[in-house]
Amino acid sequence: MPHTNLPRLRLARSEGVGALTWRRLMGRFGGDAAAALDALPGLAEAGRRLAPAPAGPVLREIEALAAMGARLLFVDDPSYPALLARLPNAPAMLAVLGARDRLGPRAVALVGARAASTGGRRIAEALAEDLAKAGIVVVSGLARGIDAAAHTGALRGAGRTVAVVPGGLDIPYPRENAYLQDRIIAEGGAVVAEAPLGMAPLSRHFPARNRIVAGLSLGVVVVEAARNSGTLITARMGLEAGREIFAVPGSPLDPRSAGANDLIRQGAHLTETAEDVLDLLPEAPHDLPLAPARPMPMARVSPAPSAPFGQGAQLLELLGVEAMPVDEVLRRCHLSAAEARAVLLDLELEGLIEHLPGNRISRKNPG
Repeated sequence: MPHTNLPRLRLARSEGVGALTWRRLMGRFGGDAAAALDALPGLAEAGRRLAPAPAGPVLREIEALAAMGARLLFVDDPSYPALLARLPNAPAMLAVLGARDRLGPRAVALVGARAASTGGRRIAEALAEDLAKAGIVVVSGLARGIDAAAHTGALRGAGRTVAVVPGGLDIPYPRENAYLQDRIIAEGGAVVAEAPLGMAPLSRHFPARNRIVAGLSLGVVVVEAARNSGTLITARMGLEAGREIFAVPGSPLDPRSAGANDLIRQGAHLTETAEDVLDLLPEAPHDLPLAPARPMPMARVSPAPSAPFGQGAQLLELLGVEAMPVDEVLRRCHLSAAEARAVLLDLELEGLIEHLPGNRISRKNPG
């Protein structure tokens, strides 16, 4: 892996730099990451720290990824997944282990409950196998239950599967699925991570992982999801990105199906077979709308259509038009201080919040 990636990865790993900030800085400095790194400390303001990542650890990460056989893809590279790049908060970089051509445009996310029923796992395996046989790449999160069943079924259908992990590539999660991660790589699939090597996944990392699962896919299929489950976050993110939403109906007596049944009530496509997905799947990324093609309220899981994804949405919910001290926001959110400051900077650059004297912030008044 060439060391020419060092400045770009250092910028992505720098304190205070999130996905949107990385893009803005690269644009401002004409794609010269070294120049952006040099300017970074001078761009910091009161209450915000922008600090370049040290070169040594980042270089060791690049060398370790190369030793694993992994490849770095940056959002400004032609080889970066085109569907994912359409997200406003697409990751600045992805580390990919395995067959990079699996990150092509004909992909479907298949997600659902961790504590899945036997029937739900069988349905997920069958759907994934048939989708893979039809030439569709099946994307999921390598979690227990439906995710693992989706990957297993896709492997039976010619190895067309991509696992997006919430931690580093070297930390399979959960541990019990380490063998499945190895199978995916060995049998022609790919494993993708945004986090640096050595990072163990925490709960706050999962929404970021979910946006990649949805962003890589033309549509999101939900098999078993309780109300207010993390699976519905992936569905919401897919909806906000203009993806088709599919759901497999379940028994009203099983709480694991309540969220999927709600999605159908709110406009998701009722799905029983792979043909139900294939019949409605767009042919290519350019066929996707930039916003949902039809009304679908998703009242229980969707913020306003213009709201940011994942961590940005969480922080925005803490803020009102009345100014709040930044330190209080940092205490109340579930992110580290460095992560929260990076997200707040992204929100400010998007024009959603404003930084006020006295190290305070507030939502921007739309009026």
